[in-house]
Order: sequence, then C-alpha cells, then structure tokens
Amino acid sequence: MPAAVFSILASCLATACSPSLAPPASDLTTQLPEEFVGSTAPGQHDPSGWWEAFNDPTLNQIVESVLTSNYHLAEAVARVDQARARERIAHSARTLRVQPSAGAEDTSVPTNAGIGAQVDELDQDFGLQLPDRLGLTTYTLSADFSYEVDFWDRNLNEARAVGAERLASEWDYRAARIGVVAETVRTYLEIAYLRRQLELSGEMVEIFREREKLAEFRYDRGLNSARDLYRVRRDLWDAETDLPRVEGRLADAEGRLWVLLGGYRGDLADMLPDSLSPSIALEPVPAGIPADLLAQRPDVGAARQRMEAARHTVGARRAELMPSLSLSGSIGLQNSDFENWFHPDQWFRNLTVNLLGPVFQGSRLRDNVALAENRLHEAIAAYGRTVVAAVNEVEAALIGWETSRRFYVLRKSFAEEAQAEADYQERRYKSGVADYEDFLTASQTFVSANSALAAAARDLGYARLTLHRALGGAWVASGSAVLEPGSSDHASNLQPASLPAD
Repeated sequence: MPAAVFSILASCLATACSPSLAPPASDLTTQLPEEFVGSTAPGQHDPSGWWEAFNDPTLNQIVESVLTSNYHLAEAVARVDQARARERIAHSARTLRVQPSAGAEDTSVPTNAGIGAQVDELDQDFGLQLPDRLGLTTYTLSADFSYEVDFWDRNLNEARAVGAERLASEWDYRAARIGVVAETVRTYLEIAYLRRQLELSGEMVEIFREREKLAEFRYDRGLNSARDLYRVRRDLWDAETDLPRVEGRLADAEGRLWVLLGGYRGDLADMLPDSLSPSIALEPVPAGIPADLLAQRPDVGAARQRMEAARHTVGARRAELMPSLSLSGSIGLQNSDFENWFHPDQWFRNLTVNLLGPVFQGSRLRDNVALAENRLHEAIAAYGRTVVAAVNEVEAALIGWETSRRFYVLRKSFAEEAQAEADYQERRYKSGVADYEDFLTASQTFVSANSALAAAARDLGYARLTLHRALGGAWVASGSAVLEPGSSDHASNLQPASLPAD
C-alpha cells in the first residue's frame, strides 16, 4: 500500500506537466481597416465623463445619481457576483476535499442472538458464563478525504471556462452601464427639447391669437373674406392642440427619467430646474483607430471571453474521453475508552484508489465533444460578427454626427436671420412704417426657426451620444475609485471590481 500511495503522489506531481486538450487560442482573422471612414479629429479617444461636454451641472448630477440608484445596474452587479461565485465553486473541484467527523457508537445486543449466540455455544465448552447482553461503546475522530488527479486538465479547463464566463459577465455589466447612462442622457436631452418646445408652442399660440384678432377686425370691416378668417382660426386651433401633445410627451419622458433614477415622479421637481440648457458641443470627437474597439467595446470584450469559455469547454469535454484517477480514504483515531481516545496507538486508516475509463459511454462523450466544438465555432463567428458590427457602427456614427453638426449650423444661421428680421419688423412697426401683420409674420417665422433649431440641437446631442456609445469605453471619470460589490455602501453595489482591461 505505501508503494501505491507514492505512485499516486507522483501522478499528482506530474499534473503540472500534463497535456492540455483545449484547442489553441486563435486571433480573429477579420482584417480591420487602418482608420475610420469619416474621422476628422486625430488623437486617442477618451470616453471618460463624455457627458460633461454638454456643460450642464444638472445633467452631471443626474448621471451620478443614476449610477448609484439604477435597478438595472443593480441586477447586472448581482449577475457578476453570481458568476464570481460559480468561478470559486469551479476552482474548488481542483483541490483536496477534506471532511472532518467525530462520532460515538453505542452497541447493546442480547447474547443469545446473532454473533453472541455463536460465542455462547463456544464458551459453554469451556465452562464460561456470558452476560445476558453484550454492550460496546466506540469513539471515533476521523477525517475523510478525496482527490481527483487532473492529469488531462478537465477540471482546470472547466474552471477556466467558468472564469471566462465571469469576465464576460463583467463586460456585460459595462454594456449595461453604457446603456443606462446613454438612455439617461438621451432622456434628459429629450426633456430639455420638449420643455423648450412647450415654451415655443405657447409663444406660437399667442401669435396666432393676435392674428385671429387682426383677422376678425379686418373681416368686420370687409377687408378679409370668411375663408381668410377660417384659415387663421384653423392655424390657431392647430397650435393650441399641439400644446397637450407636447405636455404628454414631456410627462412620459420625465417618468422614464425617474425610472432610470430608481424612484418616483413626485421627487423629480427637486432635481430638475425649470430651465434646462445643455450646451451644444460642435468640436469633433477623436475616434482613434479601429483596433481600439477590441479593448473598449464591452460587447466585443464579452464575445471574446465567451469564445475563450467555449475553447476551454472543448478541452474539458475531450478530457472526459480519457481515464480518470481518484484517491479517497479516511484517517483518524478510534477507541472504546473515552479517556484514551487520543492515544497514538489507536489510529486507523483506509485508502481507496479508483481508475475509471469511459469504455461503456464513449459515444455519448464523443457527442459532447462534437457539441462543444460546434459551440466554439459559433462563438468564433459571433466574435467576428461583433467586431465587424462595431467598426461599422462607429463609422456610421461618425458620419451621422458630422451631418447633424452641419444641419445644426444651417438651422442656427437661419434662426439668427429670422431673429434679425423679427427685430427689424418690430422697429418698423413701432415707428409706424410697417403694419402689425408684417410684425406678426416675422415673429411667427422666428418662433418656427427656434423650434427647428431646438430639434436640430436635440438631434445633434443624440448623434454625439450615438458616437460615444459606439466607441465604448469605461464611462467613468479618470482616477475614480473602483468599488467592490457587496459592501455596505449602496454605490459599491453598482461597480464591480477588477473590470477586464485586456
């Protein structure tokens, strides 16, 4: 038996040199372009705190609040913690398992039954008299142990696969974080736009009311026809009916913002002032090079880690085709006298060595290998598709941002001209050179131009948001602390530690 033990220990030491059956890691073969189409700003992309480009303290406060109270992020952190727990469980399968135990066995049987009856028959030949019952108490203190020699790295590959899935879940957290922040910024820009639209719609209603008064005055004096009066009243009705539509959209946007904040609508007024004025950022965004996406985009990182998990799973399934060697047994002390329980002469041991081979289930195991290999092929294809989609999303976002910027500049120029015309007609009307209708027409054009400009500003903000989201990244301020989930601080439950940086 000692020789067998030494042989097993030698096999355990040889585990470090055991061959790995996992397929070799392979890089994505898709050729990446050297630069993005439509990128006009040189330099490295830095996504940290990009929303601060809007220069709006209220927006910054809301984003910080969302990052500490959003329930969707809390769910994502819980999934990361689950993945970390599964990784620890997978690694525990590679260690020696020891189960200590202590017990007392009290036995009392009649002498005339079982083995006692046979002993009694023998003792009668020698003239011995046994008691009516036989009693024995045995105390045991032992430790059971078991260990599987992972010669083919089955347990190691299982643990590595679970570890890769854990990294993928952390990338998924980043994707959830990007999605929540992006939705928060988008909703905030929508609220700012709708509040501005509500203000401009009110001004337009007042203009049409003045036009209605002027039309009624001219109709009463026979200067306008009934058709002219009806047309003015119809424009007034359209402007008035637009007010509740904007109010309804504003209420919906504010409700969605408070869902992101993890609270209720009644408290939103304390956070949002009456006037929201996010700045317009017209400077170009440096996109870097396409290869940067492999380290920044969370969907690319998650796909890469799931490809790694599938690769190690193939190794684990292939190892199941090989024989497995396990060692189990127990060692301890045993005595019927409690006072001498720990006497060194009372030790006992038992040792079991098992060598199992997959002789009668080879077909099922080979099918498991084929399944794992096909899942690896699927993961490789998904990784390639994700990378190609990421590059094209950035290029489309760059072009979309540039076109939105040019459109905003044109709208701003038109609004400035409309304002100059409105000021000019106001001076002419006050000086008695022009009539009131010319002033109202110029004012109407000015309000319409401001409404179109507000929509262009919103769309430009959306385009910049789409670009930053396409570029991916950490989305946290530089130098900010990384908090561990599970601590007492509520904010820490929304920031997994050790995020992948590869």
